[in-house]
Amino acid sequence: MPDAHLRATRRGRVRTSAPRLAPPAVVLSALLLLVASGAGPSAARAVAGEPPVVRTDEGPVRGRSHGAYDTFEGIPYAAPPVGALRWRLPEPAPHRGGTLDAGAPGARCVQLPPLGPGGPSGSEDCLYLNVTAPAGRVSGGAARPVMVWFHGGGFQYRSGDLERPDPLAVRGDAVVVTVNYRLGIFGLFGHPALGGAPDHALADQQAALRWVRAHASRFGGDPGNVTVFGASAGGLSVCAHLTSPGSAGLFRRAIVQSGSCSTTTPPRSLLPTLGTYEPFVPEARTVAAGLAAATRLGCPGRSPETLDCLRSLDAGALATAELMGRFSLVSYGNAMLPVEPRRALEGGGFHRVPVMQGTTRDEVRLFLAQTLAAYPVADAAAYRERLRVSFGDAADAVEALYPPARYRTPAAALATLLSDASFLCPTLRDGRALARHVPVYGYRFDDRTAPNSAGFPAPPDLPFGAAHGFDLPYLFTAAALDPAQRALADRMVDHWTRFARTGTPNGPGAAGWPRWGLDGSVLSLAPGPDGVRPVDAAAEHHCAFWDTAAARGTMGAANRKAADR
Repeated sequence: MPDAHLRATRRGRVRTSAPRLAPPAVVLSALLLLVASGAGPSAARAVAGEPPVVRTDEGPVRGRSHGAYDTFEGIPYAAPPVGALRWRLPEPAPHRGGTLDAGAPGARCVQLPPLGPGGPSGSEDCLYLNVTAPAGRVSGGAARPVMVWFHGGGFQYRSGDLERPDPLAVRGDAVVVTVNYRLGIFGLFGHPALGGAPDHALADQQAALRWVRAHASRFGGDPGNVTVFGASAGGLSVCAHLTSPGSAGLFRRAIVQSGSCSTTTPPRSLLPTLGTYEPFVPEARTVAAGLAAATRLGCPGRSPETLDCLRSLDAGALATAELMGRFSLVSYGNAMLPVEPRRALEGGGFHRVPVMQGTTRDEVRLFLAQTLAAYPVADAAAYRERLRVSFGDAADAVEALYPPARYRTPAAALATLLSDASFLCPTLRDGRALARHVPVYGYRFDDRTAPNSAGFPAPPDLPFGAAHGFDLPYLFTAAALDPAQRALADRMVDHWTRFARTGTPNGPGAAGWPRWGLDGSVLSLAPGPDGVRPVDAAAEHHCAFWDTAAARGTMGAANRKAADR
């Protein structure tokens, strides 16, 4: 139990506790004038310069004008999941008597810092979304595409307001919605008294999509042309919605960034205490963890009274590093996800919508850099031992493909092979499964000079390059870019919004982006005149080997052997 001074207010807010260090698992998972209904204008106003006002089903909202675009922030899309509504499916937001001042984001969901000291912050009353829309009426009566962003953060951190989507709205002429959803134990808890593990985080996202369907036209968007997109945990969320029965009809296109259905991390590859990381787990595993956690919290049993006991606890009692990390995995085998998402893709059990998906070239460098001090890869001998622990009998074959002498340092070799095994090749596998049924467009973000938007220091033996999340400043307003990078950002915004508008990233004046084929060709995205071009990613990243290794289960076998020792 946490210290007694850690309290929750009546609306579920938590204060900061005494400093603490996050456990190793946290690194990995760290590691988005009133208008009549359906009229179509985006925030019409009687006098130029006045704040835009839009009517929603729950009441009017007053946003902010920024010249070329308008914002409406902190709009509740569901009732606050506090008190008796903790661990319940989202309920409709209550009607408001007056006009909501939508000039600032709503509270972020309860979370801990991703790294380093600090206690919980945020609120359980956090189911808010933000709308960014081009200013003015829709020209010619044509509604704009709607893009709904699910933020990353390992299902433990971040919020929808951290990415500013004005480039997508202004240059791309799209209506962009960013969403908060419940995190950690508040969003992915399981217990027999809940009937399993209902994946409330995904249910929140579905509730936001239903709100968008009901209200998009009032902000100038087309409710029949919604694209879901997200990175990291947000990409995993999009993958989940592709296979969730409850998401049918809520979106027309999908963009998965750095979080495919098949994402995984080999055991002991980042820290000696970490097993295989798989973001989707059987519901029974989550329920067993929930039973054990409830008992430790002083609420044993399986009855509804157990839930009453758990719901009576302060939010701070639940927002511990151990509990937030343990319940940061999405459960399958339930109503939300009947089948493990990667298996659903392989079997063709997903919604038939066009998909764009991809990764950064150096995904794992960001994660590995945070663990090198505690778990160094000082030389070739340490590199070989790391391979033996992670890959077992396949270690020699892995080293033959990634000899440390070929790379700047052994750490760089390890980061390269882990990026291939964990992100790039799994994404290509998913692409092949999807492409059997729907149009798919793949990319690889290749700007190794991208700004360090994460803010973490890079160790001297492992520069970040095109690391996990370093593509986001090219779509959102987040970091300064040089002229060549700015040109790439404009091109990416064009591709993303054209895909949202038409189902293909190609168009007049745009370089040809090949539709996904069985050859593994994807579009490289890098600055410079030759930076945007098709590349044979499957060959460059040794995916024939990683696909075979995955089929043999060598990673899982190594994990089991390590656990038996």
